Amino acid sequence: MLPRDAEATRARLIAAATEEFARHGIAGARVDRIAEQARTNKAQIYHYFGSKDGLFGAVLGAYARRAAESEYFDAADLPGTAATIFDDFERHPELARLVSWYRLEAAAADMPDLGDANRAKIAAIARAQAEGIVTDRFPAAVLLGLILVIATNWSDVPAGLEAITRDHTAQQRREYVIEAVTRLVAPDRRS
Repeated sequence: MLPRDAEATRARLIAAATEEFARHGIAGARVDRIAEQARTNKAQIYHYFGSKDGLFGAVLGAYARRAAESEYFDAADLPGTAATIFDDFERHPELARLVSWYRLEAAAADMPDLGDANRAKIAAIARAQAEGIVTDRFPAAVLLGLILVIATNWSDVPAGLEAITRDHTAQQRREYVIEAVTRLVAPDRRS
C-alpha cells in the first residue's frame, strides 16, 4: 500500500492528467503542465506511471474502476445499464473527450483495466443470452459495442445534427437510449 503522501500525489496527478488529456489528447498533453497542475514534478509521473501513455491508461482505468465499483452493469437490465452510462457521460463530459482521444490515439495501447472490465461484461451478456434473457441475434461483444454507442452517442453528435441535443432535454435523450436498447436486446419470441 502506498504511503498517504504518495496516494495524494497520485490522486493529484490523475486529476491534473484528466483535465490535460481531455483538453489536448495524448500527443498534445504535456507532462510539465500536468506536473505543475498537480504541484509535483515530472519525475513523479514516470515513477508512478512509467510514461505519459501509462498515465493516460491510469486516467481511463480510474473511470473503469469507479464504474465497476458502482456495479452499474447488469446484463439482465441492459436498458438500465445504458441509461446509467448515458448519465455518467452527461455528468462527466471530459469522459467523452477522453474516450475519443483513446479511439484516435491509443486504441492499440494495452489498457488492462478496460480490457478486463469489457471481458467481464461480454461474459455476462453471453450468460444472459444463454438464459434467453437477451437476444442472441448478435455476438455478445457486438451487442456490448452497440449498447455503448447508443448510450454515449449524444456526447459526439455529428455536425448538422446539433438540433438533436438542442431540441431534446437530457431526460428525453435518456429515454431514447432506454427505448433503443430495449428494442435492441429483446429476445426473439418466435414460436
